[in-house]
Amino acid sequence: MASISIRNLVKRYGNFTVIPDLNLEIADHEFVVFVGPSGCGKSTLLRIIAGLEPISSGDLYIGDKRVNGVQAAQRDIAMVFQDYALYPHMKVYDNMSFALELRGVPKAEIDARVKRAAALLHIEPYLDRKPKELSGGQRQRVAMGRAIVRNPKAFLFDEPLSNLDAKLRGQVRAEIKALSQELKTTMVFVTHDQIEAMTMADRIVVLQSGTIQQYDTPETVYERPANQFVAGFIGSPAMNFFPVEWRQERAVLSQGGTAVALDGDAASRLRQAGNAVLGIRPEHFALAADADGIAINVRLVEPLGSDTLIHFDLAGVSAIARVDPSLRPKVGDRISLRPQPGKTHLFDAANGQVLR
Repeated sequence: MASISIRNLVKRYGNFTVIPDLNLEIADHEFVVFVGPSGCGKSTLLRIIAGLEPISSGDLYIGDKRVNGVQAAQRDIAMVFQDYALYPHMKVYDNMSFALELRGVPKAEIDARVKRAAALLHIEPYLDRKPKELSGGQRQRVAMGRAIVRNPKAFLFDEPLSNLDAKLRGQVRAEIKALSQELKTTMVFVTHDQIEAMTMADRIVVLQSGTIQQYDTPETVYERPANQFVAGFIGSPAMNFFPVEWRQERAVLSQGGTAVALDGDAASRLRQAGNAVLGIRPEHFALAADADGIAINVRLVEPLGSDTLIHFDLAGVSAIARVDPSLRPKVGDRISLRPQPGKTHLFDAANGQVLR
């Protein structure tokens, strides 16, 4: 097992810089998820750790060893790919044992490792089948089993759940999380799905344009986003943003001048800044009495069973509120909402950084 240390890493393709200057420390036994939009550099960074992409400049350490020029096969890490990458002509057992056979591991030890991994992943009944006889979820478990038998220093996962349907994604996601707790191994997982990031990670790396926007626990990234990009990326549906100003000793929306009730700390920050971007998550709107809230016209209603999404327009912005399913407004109804105390976020109108 090993930590991973990335220091002043730069990655270029010709004149195009994918990762400008990145520093990152992943502790031994930690489960870290790289998340961000397409093209943010998360898969490139994972491939650099794996040794599949060279570094333009900077240093990469796995444990105490600098591995800049070390070939992928010599880094003692295992990678699980999106497309499984199983040998179609081999049975499941042979797919899992093949790398160990190449290393000359004794047959008895190979058998013990394969059977242990199969038991961990609940694929014992499939060891004599070929990949074409398995479902997508079963194939992904085989791919993970092939990685587990190697006893690597670290596991790398490159969007391994992308090809699975929604139900299987949830099931395999839980299995990978349980596996990380069972194996106590360093794991790095790449996804564009922020729900996967929130539910699986010990810590999340939020990337944009090859730059780390925030690196913290899921709870902190959700509750205290470092900037407007992180706030808008983490959470589903996304956070609502409204331009807001401090006028006549109160907070008002910049377009229309509608008053917004802010708690004392948020009001103090807005008073000092003069203007900002107000962020409110859909789940942090509450139903209010007409005199205490913001009057909105319901534009669309999405009943989800566990809750209901209400779409509306406010101050020139399309917004969403997540409310209790017992509230069943109709399109065209006029209701009042207010932000829950202590649940608002203020961002600098110029650079998007959070106002502390």
